Amino acid sequence: MNTLPADLTDLDATGLSAAIHARTVSCREVMQAYLNRIGRLNPQANAIVNLADPARLLAEADTCDAELARGRSRGWLHGIPQALKDAVHVTGFATTQGSRLLKDAVARDDGLLAARMKAAGCIVVGKTNMPELGLGSHTFNELFGATPNPWDAAVSAGGSSGGAAAALALRLLPVVDGSDFMGSLRNPAAWNHVWGLRPTQGRVPLWPAPDTWVSQLGTEGPMARSVRDLARLLHTQSGFDARVPLSLAEAPPPAELAVASLRGLRIGWLGDLGGHLPMEDGLLACHEAALARFAAEGAIVEPMALGFDANALWQAWLVWRRALVAPKVAQLLTLPGARDLIKPEALWEHDQAANLSFADFMKASEVRTQFRAHLVRVFERCDLLALPVTQVWPFPIGERWPKAVAGRATDTYHRWMESTLYATFAGLPALSLPAGFHANGRWPCGLQLVGRPLGEAALLGAAAGYEALVPELLARRPGA
Repeated sequence: MNTLPADLTDLDATGLSAAIHARTVSCREVMQAYLNRIGRLNPQANAIVNLADPARLLAEADTCDAELARGRSRGWLHGIPQALKDAVHVTGFATTQGSRLLKDAVARDDGLLAARMKAAGCIVVGKTNMPELGLGSHTFNELFGATPNPWDAAVSAGGSSGGAAAALALRLLPVVDGSDFMGSLRNPAAWNHVWGLRPTQGRVPLWPAPDTWVSQLGTEGPMARSVRDLARLLHTQSGFDARVPLSLAEAPPPAELAVASLRGLRIGWLGDLGGHLPMEDGLLACHEAALARFAAEGAIVEPMALGFDANALWQAWLVWRRALVAPKVAQLLTLPGARDLIKPEALWEHDQAANLSFADFMKASEVRTQFRAHLVRVFERCDLLALPVTQVWPFPIGERWPKAVAGRATDTYHRWMESTLYATFAGLPALSLPAGFHANGRWPCGLQLVGRPLGEAALLGAAAGYEALVPELLARRPGA
């Protein structure tokens, strides 16, 4: 075997896979390199929780090496370390969701996402931290504590996939999974200077799930340091499953990325929705600078109005959110002393839903249906929509959520991330790409591109075209 390269953890997952399969590095060397980095940085980063026994992980890596020696590869992730979000069921690991009530809830079986990633060859080393029950785009909980932003430990890493994004930015993992309900993939990707993709509704089916017919606002998906990794991981996670009736039977986007030309690409820039979305100073300028790079390559970037009642959308969103969150909280509330151990934001969601009627839900569903149809018509005039991922820069880690945005008070704990709900509510794919940094140089931001229904391939192609334009921006590392 060749000597382990000093920059091994700098390789993206595709490059690492190539090195492993060429047998220029061993799976044991890869595992040891990541365990060393996790041991050095994770105590402060608090990104990976419930780390498995290193001796067992190294033994699994040895097994992977022995398989390669016999000419057998499990898949492109063969022997590559992974830590899955703490909402994903992984055999032998607790699925805590950041809740003290679930700290001993050890999974007996793999969830569908874990099974697919293991089938592609990964070795699960632990779980990634998340806010309690995934609520609020700020990764802190009473079980494991907070995950600071790798670029500035005084501020939030975002969430709910904040542990995953921080681990990715710090090179504790080569690629990561996440999930997205109200920006839970996109927000942390933006604040950690990595790529995140919320797939089309049904592209990455969730199993097990107590309900497979209505609970379709949240979806699992990939985050990565490169667009080619993003495409590969999406391909691994995607595909029809008969237990999930609304999962897509259509073939997933190809694992091998097709880089699209940006010339002639029509991008509708929604901005702050004509002032509807309060935005902190500097964010719109950062996004517009990223869009200018598209335009310089021949893309057609034009301001566009949403063309739909944003207030009506918000009210319909609140109904759907309460209807889906409340039953999960209610199940926990059956446990002794649960109300004292559940975060107040979760209890608020539960209590707000107490008088919710089926008629209320159907009315909100009609608004959602109208909005989806409206966006389908909008895409006759453009190929992609663009808007900010976040409305604020990363905020102090000791705050639960921003109480105001640009001087406008927030009336709920999640109003500050309203910009993420449009893709979610319409079931459309949306990608967060690294757009730039705050003037202080420490806080990243992300531009959100929203694609047509089933439009992941076009989104990834456009992202790859942009990626080629900004190598210096993407080369920036936290702590550098």
